[in-house]
Amino acid sequence: MVEVYAGLDVSDKSTHVCVVDGSGMVVWSGACATDPDAIARTLKTRARGLVRVVLETGPLSAFLYHGLVEHEVAVICVCARHAKGVLSARVNKSDPHDAEGLAQMARTGWFKAVRIKAEATHMDRARLKIRQQLIAWRLAMAGQLRGLLKLFGLRLGKVTTPGKRRERLAALFAQKPDLEPILAPLIEGLEALELQIARSTRQLAAQAGADPVAARLMTTPGVGPITALVFKTSIEDPSRFDRGEDAGAFAGLAPRRNQSGERDHRGRISKAGDPMLRSALYEAANNLLVRVKRPCALQTWGRQLAETKGPKRARVAVARKLAILLHRLWLSETEPRWA
Repeated sequence: MVEVYAGLDVSDKSTHVCVVDGSGMVVWSGACATDPDAIARTLKTRARGLVRVVLETGPLSAFLYHGLVEHEVAVICVCARHAKGVLSARVNKSDPHDAEGLAQMARTGWFKAVRIKAEATHMDRARLKIRQQLIAWRLAMAGQLRGLLKLFGLRLGKVTTPGKRRERLAALFAQKPDLEPILAPLIEGLEALELQIARSTRQLAAQAGADPVAARLMTTPGVGPITALVFKTSIEDPSRFDRGEDAGAFAGLAPRRNQSGERDHRGRISKAGDPMLRSALYEAANNLLVRVKRPCALQTWGRQLAETKGPKRARVAVARKLAILLHRLWLSETEPRWA
């Protein structure tokens, strides 16, 4: 039986499928519904002797990947950023051309597989992302409230709690009573968001305390329940990285490198990894440098670096060190030493 390879260019309603043989000739090209059952039936009919299937990362990649695995299809998910570099070699871009390019990648093996997380991990990450989105909305609404008040010469000032904000707003509305009914929907929405954020934070903190891995990671100075859960759900399996440095690079905290001949330039961090993980590690690094009272070696090193390189670079460097440390603690099942 002739060995064939397939590429899937996924969209919301339909998926273009291209099947090529070992020499790169197109055996079949067509489309089917974006559904694991429909894709598996199409491959079973059109791709006898299938060796592997390649699809790009995207909103539906996890759903399709797990569905095709259940149908015993040898599917591999590749990074969309890497695939773009290969597919951009074509002059004309189209869904059938992209599917053929992915099929050629499957044939040549010129790709780097992306780990697809389990469904339970995606559930945990959904809780974290919802909290992150609620916080973003709260910041936007609070900024909108401040901006509208300034239109009328009213300054909200520094408020650290909802109670202080209510007291300050009451004083401001005493000066402009007509504004109170106008801004009431915005204020009520802001307070409702804060209640949901507090509830989500409590639930995540309880989940982290009950999880043995997250509880161990929380023994690291500066690392709280949110950072521990983000790290756990982002890495999922610590054995996937041979070195702790790879965990920092996965978060996009490793510097870019441009080397050719005698030129060897190291630039800013790549920011090519998980943005939620990178943000959580950066916040944990800031907590370690600013808020943690008990001194430790990493804090001392970070503060010394801040004096020479500046606070932002120090926080990035400490965040990368934290990624390495958390990976090692998880892999070795030990707790950090404060000395």
